[in-house]
This record gives sequence, C-alpha cells and structure tokens, in this order.
Amino acid sequence: MTGSQLQMILPKFPSCSYLENNPSSKQNILERLEGGEVVLGDGSYCATLEKRGYVKAGHYTPEASVENPEAVEALAYEYARAGADITQTFTYYSRDVGTPDDVNLTCGEINQGACNIAKKIAKEKGTIVAGGIVQTGVFSTKRDKKEVHEELREGLEVLIQNDIDLIIVEFFGNIIEMEWAIELALSYNKPVAATMCIGPKGDTDGVQPEECAVRMARAGAHIIGTNCKFDPFISLETMRRMKAGLDAENLHPYLMCQPLGFRTPDVNHFGGFHLPEFPFAMEPRQITRIEAAQFAREAYHLGIRVIGGCCGIESHHIRAMAEELAVERGGLPEGSRKSDHDLSTLKKKGDMGRDEFKMKGSKEYWQSLIPCTGRPLSSALNRTMNPEVVDRSVLN
Repeated sequence: MTGSQLQMILPKFPSCSYLENNPSSKQNILERLEGGEVVLGDGSYCATLEKRGYVKAGHYTPEASVENPEAVEALAYEYARAGADITQTFTYYSRDVGTPDDVNLTCGEINQGACNIAKKIAKEKGTIVAGGIVQTGVFSTKRDKKEVHEELREGLEVLIQNDIDLIIVEFFGNIIEMEWAIELALSYNKPVAATMCIGPKGDTDGVQPEECAVRMARAGAHIIGTNCKFDPFISLETMRRMKAGLDAENLHPYLMCQPLGFRTPDVNHFGGFHLPEFPFAMEPRQITRIEAAQFAREAYHLGIRVIGGCCGIESHHIRAMAEELAVERGGLPEGSRKSDHDLSTLKKKGDMGRDEFKMKGSKEYWQSLIPCTGRPLSSALNRTMNPEVVDRSVLN
C-alpha cells in the first residue's frame, strides 16, 4: 500500500481544533442534548483507584475522597482532559457501613469530600457535576417503597446540598426499584438519567429490556440506558432492544450507555462480577482503545448521545471515544495534543522503511487487529453456564 493510499484511510479530524472544556460552558445536560451535542461521560473510579492503591477490593468504598483527595482529583482531571463532559462524584451508598476497619469516616464526610472534588474540577474544566444513587439493600429483602425511598433519600441528601447538575440513578437491577428511584429523583427538580445494570435477558425478575426501557421512560426519566456489569458490545445489544421497545411505543427519551471496560461475552445473567477472574485477574480482558472507539461509533449510530464507561474504562478509553467522535463533537479533546490520533507519527516511521511500523499508520490495521494475550494456555472464554449473548458479542 502506498503512502497516499494509507493517507486516504486515516481518520479525518477538524484541523487544529481542540475542545478545551471551559468554565463558561452550559452545564444543563438536557439543553446540550436538545442542541444536538454528544455528551461524554467519565469512566471508572473504584476499579481504577483500586489498581492505583487507593480503594480496597471487596469494600470498594470511596474514602479516598477524604484520605487521598489528590488521587481522586487527578483521575477526575484526567477524564475531563480526555474529553469527558461529565464529572461524577466519587460518592457511595447512604449508610455508614462497608468501609475497611481502619476507616473512621462517616458516609456524609466521604460524600462531601467527593462533592468538593467534583465541583473543583467542574469550576476549572466546565464539566457537568453528576451524583449517583444505586440499588438499595432493603429492596433485596423487603420490597417496600417507603423504606427504599428513605434509604435513597439519605444518599441524595449531600448531593442536593451541593447543588449537583445531574442525578444519575444507576446500577439498578430491577425495574420496580428503578421506577421508585426515578420518582424520588425527579422530586428534586434536576435532570435525571436512569441506567440499569442488565443484559439482553432483562432484569432480576426476567422483565425484558424493551419493557424496562418503556417503564423508565414512562416513569419520567429524561435519559435512560444501561451501565456496568456487561461489556460494551453486550451493552449495545441491550440498548438495541431498549430502543426497539421505545420506538414501538413512540417514546423518545435521550439514550445513555456506560458499560464495563472488559470483554465479557461469556458471562451469565449476573454479569462480569461473577467471572472467575474478578477482581484480581481482569486485566487480560480489558478493552483496547480501538474497541472503545468502535463502541462509541456504534453507540452513536444507534442514537445514543450520552456515551461513557464504568468499571475498567480509563482515561485513554474516553480519549479514544472523543477522538472517534471528533467530527460530531466539533473537535478533539485537550488530551489529544499528546495523542497520535491521526496516526501520522506511526505512518511517518513506516514511510521511513521501519518494518515494525509498516502498516501501523493505517486505521484499518488497528481496526482489524485481534490482540493476543501472550499466554499460550489462556482460555478464550470462561465456560459459563448459559452465557448472556456469547453468540453475538464474541464476533465483535
């Protein structure tokens, strides 16, 4: 292939256009979506900070927001620089339980520290401050709406006191509890995004994705979709089904998808946290930046306009998504100044006759590459009983 042929298949970006987040940018996500923007979320905090030594596996609580605020702030800054339009508070739950034995901080102190960090990043980088609430402990033992609301209200208290820009009702596995959570979140007069941690087989009661999506929309959520537990391509399969259900009922909320950053086509109904490799051997499954870009493009074509990630999605993945959607977003993220986003550096080395770079200046090369594990005896897939959608996802 000649140099001119290679250049023809390189990605096209607006020349010299970098989208630096600025503090004067609009922070109302609904206005931005209505204006046609593609809004990028940030990525993993718990999983990434655990690898860096600031979160204890098994607990996964965010006391680092107080104990090591500089580490949390640096990660939030990385995401914003990579192109994230949203900075999510590194908060958790609503009760003073679950932290390691040597932590003597209250849930309120931790959550306030997290809000302080998110607001600082937003002030500097112009990001949307989002705070999340997750499924409750009480729902699994007693499906009582009043008690669920009480528990969720405690989690929302510090977020509302800090006047966050967006409430994310996330990581809910049952549509009944999700409906109750949406009802409560809407009472605070904030934009509400609702995302379920389900795969194509539906929620914990077997309610299918199409019905879950319709019920979330009818409950009033402004943005709906999926997050966590499943990989990008399983999540897209779930989103396709959700969108089909919404279209059939002529419902048109904005769509959001924040999947795992690991390839998990071989998981069962309960997702990636049930893999034998979790939590200390997941690295071989982590998606590449090329796969992150592929996910972002497929999500965009599906009509998803809030695109981000959950556990395993790191700043280079968010940057890859931003670069893939640079034309749609009007430019490149600040972090692309140090990125070979157009492959020109690799192409130049290849044109100099260096064999190890011969084809690496081609986007086609990277998109068709099947990465190796380097482990001769590694299994391609876990032998999970009744895998979720291995027949589809494994082919992506």
